[in-house]
Amino acid sequence: MAGKTTAGPADDKLSKAQMLGLAAMAVGVLIIANDFTALSVAIPAIEKDFGVSLTTAQWVINGYAMVFGVLIVTGGRLADMFGRRLGFFVGAAIFAFFSFIGGVAPDIWLLLASRFLMGVGGALMWPAILGMTYGLLPESKKGLAGGIILGAAGFGNAVGPLIGGVLTDAASWRWIFFLNLPIAAFGVLVTWLVVPKEEGTRADHKIDFGGIAVLSAGLIALLLALDEGTDLGWLDVRIIGLFVVAVLALTGFVLVERRAGSHALVPRDVLENREFAAAALAVLLMSALFFAALLYLPQFMMKRLDYSAIEAGAGLLPMMGLFAATSFIAGPLYNRLGPKIVITAGAIALTIGMFLLSRIEQSSPYGDLVPGMAVLGVGVGLFYSSITTAGVTALDKSRASLAGAIIYMAQIAGGSIGLGLNTAIVVSNPVLADGIATAFLVDACLAIAGLLVAVFFVGGKFDREKLEGMVHYHRGHG
Repeated sequence: MAGKTTAGPADDKLSKAQMLGLAAMAVGVLIIANDFTALSVAIPAIEKDFGVSLTTAQWVINGYAMVFGVLIVTGGRLADMFGRRLGFFVGAAIFAFFSFIGGVAPDIWLLLASRFLMGVGGALMWPAILGMTYGLLPESKKGLAGGIILGAAGFGNAVGPLIGGVLTDAASWRWIFFLNLPIAAFGVLVTWLVVPKEEGTRADHKIDFGGIAVLSAGLIALLLALDEGTDLGWLDVRIIGLFVVAVLALTGFVLVERRAGSHALVPRDVLENREFAAAALAVLLMSALFFAALLYLPQFMMKRLDYSAIEAGAGLLPMMGLFAATSFIAGPLYNRLGPKIVITAGAIALTIGMFLLSRIEQSSPYGDLVPGMAVLGVGVGLFYSSITTAGVTALDKSRASLAGAIIYMAQIAGGSIGLGLNTAIVVSNPVLADGIATAFLVDACLAIAGLLVAVFFVGGKFDREKLEGMVHYHRGHG
């Protein structure tokens, strides 16, 4: 793989500075991930405080996610060009400043504007963090990077609804925003002290504004169409128009990138790397599962089991807790067994977990959901951290932030497309559980496709000795 070197024994031991730096990176990821889910339980309070409808209030979440997803590739490219440390500082400053503005916002419109701009900060921070994390670790421990980042993200996603619920009930939803300030300050301070300053990879620092504009337009049109399609109808002329714009813009992006040459937002060596492309495709196919489970399992718990918002957030812990825990375990397994075995095991668990959840019925008690959530959580933890590492290390190390950003964009895009498909299936069925079951069955079929891509195209060939090592490892830890 490009950029791979042999690490000596001295490289294996992490220094205190490296460990402190990794802690700062994990904290940075935690606040970004937490902001995806913490406000989900605060939406009713925001509706009440500002006297707005759910259709308007939901953009507190959707706007942040959309801007983040649209700009993350740009953030990755800028981090590689100008330096990841600088990218992190700028992103953290934007994120923290607009967190404060959101916390004191007197009306919904300033709150929404703040959330959109927090998405800009997050899009600069995430790929910079991923690049710095890989940079902090010796070659022999690269597998830990994906585990640390995805583990912190899983923990942030898992505790987000709980933190948001507690702060909303005990104080105000505004404290969800204020909480970001000291956490961001800690991440910036430790990064300033521990992470060495690095130079960007391009002397002229020429930015591909054309590529940024066309890609952003295409992704915005696509995400808006998927978000509004279930409300307006998929055959509505506005939705069709948005899909047409998305196709034209994304097609145009390929042409613009070819003309941009070495200054392209996504350089040719990235576009033509088959293993990296396969990793991104597998993530795209698998992401519908996780996003659908995050949305529709709480819906079932609240509407059928009469759970409160906080109880529904806690109800996801079998999935989210195992996701976080397994992400940390995935790093050592990746280093011991290699990418192929760990990624394949994760993909199998994702597929089985979704098939188990697709057996949901209107009368199903909470206990019936737990096995499927647990298996799905293990699959998410093994798959995403390992395939992120495989994708990033398939390219030269100078592309680490960009590679991580594209992988994450594939996750968001796959999740958005999958949610659009899932929502269309669920709302067309008069019985909630039946609609969810059908949608989850479709997701399981997508997972089979992702599994096949992972088996045949990601992480090289199966290593029989490592497979036997995995069996011995599990026997020794059984």
